[in-house]
Amino acid sequence: MSYTGPEFDHPLPRRSRLRRPLAVTLAVLVPGALLGWLGYEALGGTGDGGAGRVTGAASGGPGATAAGDGDGKPAASASPSATATATATAASLAGKVVVIDPGHNPTNFRHPDEINGKVDVGTHRKECDTTGTSTNSGYSEAAFTLDVAHRLSALLRGQGATVTLTQDADRPYGPCVDERARIGNAAHADAVVSIHADGSGTGNRGYHVILPGEVRAGAADTRAIVGPSRELGKLIATDFGRVTGSAPANYVGDGSGLVTREDLGGLNLSTVPKVFIECGNMRDSKDAALLTSGAWRQKAAQGISEGIVSFLRG
Repeated sequence: MSYTGPEFDHPLPRRSRLRRPLAVTLAVLVPGALLGWLGYEALGGTGDGGAGRVTGAASGGPGATAAGDGDGKPAASASPSATATATATAASLAGKVVVIDPGHNPTNFRHPDEINGKVDVGTHRKECDTTGTSTNSGYSEAAFTLDVAHRLSALLRGQGATVTLTQDADRPYGPCVDERARIGNAAHADAVVSIHADGSGTGNRGYHVILPGEVRAGAADTRAIVGPSRELGKLIATDFGRVTGSAPANYVGDGSGLVTREDLGGLNLSTVPKVFIECGNMRDSKDAALLTSGAWRQKAAQGISEGIVSFLRG
């Protein structure tokens, strides 16, 4: 860190008998150096500090900070090319709509009659919603899904996407699984992701992404979304595993991290590309240690986000 100002000025040098010859020499050298520098600039040359620095998320997203010199003071304005890059990043998902569906609801347990009521999911009738699972220490799936949803939403909005949550602990229970599907449909979402964590037995570890099967029954017709949903699910599964370091589930599916189901109302009634992700098993102590870590949840959100972005960019 450098200090400038009157209190840090160096003392004036003593007069020297070499002053006159030195002045003459400088009178000759300085104009030449100046001309050389002007020529360099005219040819477009820049030094290491020529361009301003841009740090943090683009477009003021989470984690965004003003460019600085390391001690809290603003740096020079970013160069036009850096500004253009930041703007392009922020606008890369402009016009894209993503619906995030945080599984369950933190207060579902207070409304057993409502969440146990049956709704039509096309192939059959099933419960409106459930309370979800929890870790052995009491960290609920509903709290987990909402936290990851907030992190994921911030990442996607930072890239210019329009993001809607099906619930944000802003209603007494639900929404029911059929309404969750309708929210994505009404938004004409380009992608919908329902976030969950599993409640399987000890020793069962890993994540899996649930894809819609081909269903045509009652109000359900998934034929148009099976293909794009599978592509969305594959990208999320790949990026989630890479970013979090987690392995595909060892207790369901074929080891690919992909599972197809035809009994989930949130998928059956969707008319837009949609998948579920079970981020891990809350009942296994090793997975639970990850799911209860804020740092790991940020990685989970990042992995899901990268899969969605890859899908939306085609």
